[in-house]
Amino acid sequence: IQPDYAEGHNNLGVTLVAMGEFDRAVKSYERAIELKPKFAEAYYNLALVFKKLKKLNDAIKNFESATLINPNFAEAFNNIGSCFGSTGPTSNNSRTAKAYGDSFPSIQVRDWVESQKYLMDHLKIECWAAVIGGSLGGMQAMCWSLAYPDKLKYAVVIAAAMKLSAQNIAFNEIARRAIQSDVEFKEGHYLDHETSPKQGLALARMIGHLTYLSDDALGTKFGRLVNGGDIGTTEKEVGEFEVASYLKYQGDKFSQKFDANSYILITKMLDHFDLAQDYNDDPAKAFSHAQCQFLIVSFSSDWRFSPLCSEQITDSLMSAGKAVSYIKIESDQGHDAFLLPNSRYQKAVSLYLSRVSNELEESSS
Repeated sequence: IQPDYAEGHNNLGVTLVAMGEFDRAVKSYERAIELKPKFAEAYYNLALVFKKLKKLNDAIKNFESATLINPNFAEAFNNIGSCFGSTGPTSNNSRTAKAYGDSFPSIQVRDWVESQKYLMDHLKIECWAAVIGGSLGGMQAMCWSLAYPDKLKYAVVIAAAMKLSAQNIAFNEIARRAIQSDVEFKEGHYLDHETSPKQGLALARMIGHLTYLSDDALGTKFGRLVNGGDIGTTEKEVGEFEVASYLKYQGDKFSQKFDANSYILITKMLDHFDLAQDYNDDPAKAFSHAQCQFLIVSFSSDWRFSPLCSEQITDSLMSAGKAVSYIKIESDQGHDAFLLPNSRYQKAVSLYLSRVSNELEESSS
């Protein structure tokens, strides 16, 4: 009906990607761009398809175009050490022609920030309007503010900490031991044996997932229900608690798509993160190097990165004389709350980013 409707061609491309028809999707996105040369979303969608097709130069070219058209664009990263696109333990080591496996180098949060800076330079981005991250992402946002203080105007740190507690480190160690105890782990070189420690990884995920939830959330969702009824009406010896079934499902699903060595690598990186370690263990001294403004967000029922952790970040920023806003969101969803819908959380961050946009527009006019 409207052959020159650019948005229609873009939406068709999205549908074709979902159907797995990538070549046709490319043509739809290119037609949308032809009709609307300043169509940032179409450039971005086209870049994603080229990335999936392993045409990385074409992907980068279109990502660059999208960023130039819309400077208020969001960039998200697949970090090194991951198993989702960037070089990691599942990647081939050019020296051995085998997967890195357990021999992949250890990494720190600073390494992720450095790799992100390389992409920033490649895309010719002079300064981030804001670096935003939750949990480990919040650690990266804080690291950005210290490593490249002139490269970001604002940092939004959500449900994070300046370093892990002993309890957090302990949970991570138990999870790693679960993986390493799996007979299929093969000292980290399971890919060479064409196998995978899925049982160990599933158990590690069950442990980790439990720490992301609150007692209230588990109680509300599952209570003492068992499959097929409740504990009073089901034979105890054959019934399984629904919370047990839920954790098994989460573990099994995770083990099908994630890499065990990546899990070990990233949890160790979490354990070793210490924002103030290079500043005589003085977080205020560390934050004295920052030039950006901060928004710190915590969640009331988060016991993995508790509100106290966010309050310590806020106090340190205040001691360093930095501009900081802090909000604690009431939620019964535990650490997972930062990933879930919450009207007050969404409104707070939205209003803050609107302020960021307005202030940047005013400063550039």
